[in-house]
Amino acid sequence: MSSYRVERPLAKDLVHKKISGVCAGVARHFDVPRLLVRAAVVVAGFMMPVVTLVAYVVAALIMPNRH
Repeated sequence: MSSYRVERPLAKDLVHKKISGVCAGVARHFDVPRLLVRAAVVVAGFMMPVVTLVAYVVAALIMPNRH
């Protein structure tokens, strides 16, 4: 018996984006609410602003768009 797993590629979600779609894409990939991911990014931004900003910009540049 073989099981098939539907993969959701990690890609920016341009339909539900607020800035570039990174948070929406991560939320879709891990099947969690978009608000939870966005809140985590805001909290991380207050705790580690430089790291969060650099990580977000890098993710926005290297993540492909989901059509």
